[in-house]
Amino acid sequence: MNRVKRVIHALPSQTAPYTGAGVTAALLDTGFSLHPDLSGRLAAFKDFLSESRMPYDDSGHGTHVAGCLCGSGQCSGGLYSGVAPGCRILSCKVLNAKGEGCVDDMISGIRHVLDTRRLYRTRILSISVGVGRIEEKRSQQKLISWLEEAWDAGLLVIVAAGNKGPAPESISPLGTANRVICVGCHDGKKFPNRKNSCESYSGRGPAGNLLRKPDLVSPGTGVVSCSAFFRPTRSGKVLNAYAVKSGTSMSVPAVSGAAALLWEKYPSFTNEQVREKLLFGAQDLGEEWGKQGWGMLDVRRCLTG
Repeated sequence: MNRVKRVIHALPSQTAPYTGAGVTAALLDTGFSLHPDLSGRLAAFKDFLSESRMPYDDSGHGTHVAGCLCGSGQCSGGLYSGVAPGCRILSCKVLNAKGEGCVDDMISGIRHVLDTRRLYRTRILSISVGVGRIEEKRSQQKLISWLEEAWDAGLLVIVAAGNKGPAPESISPLGTANRVICVGCHDGKKFPNRKNSCESYSGRGPAGNLLRKPDLVSPGTGVVSCSAFFRPTRSGKVLNAYAVKSGTSMSVPAVSGAAALLWEKYPSFTNEQVREKLLFGAQDLGEEWGKQGWGMLDVRRCLTG
């Protein structure tokens, strides 16, 4: 996360005094592990698979994403802290240990977020799930309709572009919705080995300007964040505190974190106003729209522009 924060200008010195405090982001993912870096960050946990009341993550994906968003970096001396370490998480487990799930569970998660948004002060719905082709068109449209309902209710909906690129029209079905922010992966022009960057397989919009997606990009290759399978020792040290993951799933929480910072600074903003700040503050990378959208997330510019 340290490299990610440098690229998007979200180091603590660049975002101070804002930490995302007072803002809750809902994560629809594989769950939440009680990692030391995430201590005090969990607003609530809801399991739609086994109805467990205790938070858990049998995949590790959800915990990694949560760390990217709001980890404190405690186990690394702050090095691998998230973009908005003061933000809280409403964790909805809708995916199993393999990262797989069904449309009905996703919709149940969205409904839960809507029903509890005032209780937990939820302002962001963050979905680091690159949904593949949904065979039944009715199910796909139903899911997209729920995302748009969440947006209409005032939530900022942020979804992954998916990892099915680089062919045109390879964006995840969720990312094609009008009222969502679709996030692709780009590690910047100075990434040492761009051929191995997730930008090479990040979901792309169609050629031309038929659909202006993705909306923006953020780094997602080799991201170091919280491991759900950490091991505390008697001496107080934590083994295997962090894991490395790549993909557009890792790009999404950086944008969600930036939104949390903006809402702390501008608590009266609507989701449309936060969206404008994020998109208009992005740095143009000179890539085609179907690859970069408005450009690279620039948190410092969003906060000061």
